[in-house]
Amino acid sequence: GKNEEAVRRAFGLAKSNNAKLTIVDVLEELPDRTKDYLEIVSAEELQEIVAQERAEEIQNLISSIETNKGLKPTVKTLVGKPHVEIIKEVLRNKHDLVMKTPEGKGGTKEALFGSIDINIMRKCPCPVWMIKPTGSTKYSRILAAVDPEPNDETSNELNNNIMKLAVSIAELEKSELHIVHVWSLFGEKALRGSRFKKKENEINKLIKDAENHHRKLTEKLLEEFPLNKIKHKIHLPKGNPGELIPEVAKKEKIDLIVMGTVCRTGLPGFIIGNTAESILYKVD
Repeated sequence: GKNEEAVRRAFGLAKSNNAKLTIVDVLEELPDRTKDYLEIVSAEELQEIVAQERAEEIQNLISSIETNKGLKPTVKTLVGKPHVEIIKEVLRNKHDLVMKTPEGKGGTKEALFGSIDINIMRKCPCPVWMIKPTGSTKYSRILAAVDPEPNDETSNELNNNIMKLAVSIAELEKSELHIVHVWSLFGEKALRGSRFKKKENEINKLIKDAENHHRKLTEKLLEEFPLNKIKHKIHLPKGNPGELIPEVAKKEKIDLIVMGTVCRTGLPGFIIGNTAESILYKVD
């Protein structure tokens, strides 16, 4: 059903990277109130029957995927809260990537991601690739959202990882790559205010200088990647990334967004940045 596209892609990616593939199914624990009226079957038996049925469905899905010749995935059934069990599995076995179909309905009226998805994206220690069940079989246009910070090692590492992932998928899929860096001039509103007696042309020059500075930072970041082999375009819109990244994605008909966030807070659960999270609610 809806998981087929994600599993198919996982097979393709595992094969092209010579990677190990684990397919995990998480069963919710049997609610306590159900145990009160079970007569024809014990709680343990019922859980086991459901687990076996689901395992059979996964095996059928695996055998229906033609490309899996020679690839023997590990199949596991876990019991508990899905996001908790998936993250524990990632930590236990040091997985490099989680691929999943979103819970939400997608479309403009309803969010693409459900609470399980948001929780996984917030807390998972490795990259998470959410794949729409109705997704096209090819990603024609990929968007990489970067934010180069020359003096911040963590940010640098994140930007490099985003580019590595985006470039490798673009090469594999022969996609067009759109690189977006949204920038702003700190204090622009104040500069334009009445307290600051500067002329419009001076402020405009300052904005132009800021844009050139951000362009250079972006170009420096991109130097290390083989972009001459990939059809690509650089976007440097000025403003709020939470609004502009979804706008670029819509305008350019983007099929896949690659983005990340640097955790700057000690609050549990708030690992994903506000900007990244606001984008998740706006994209389809």
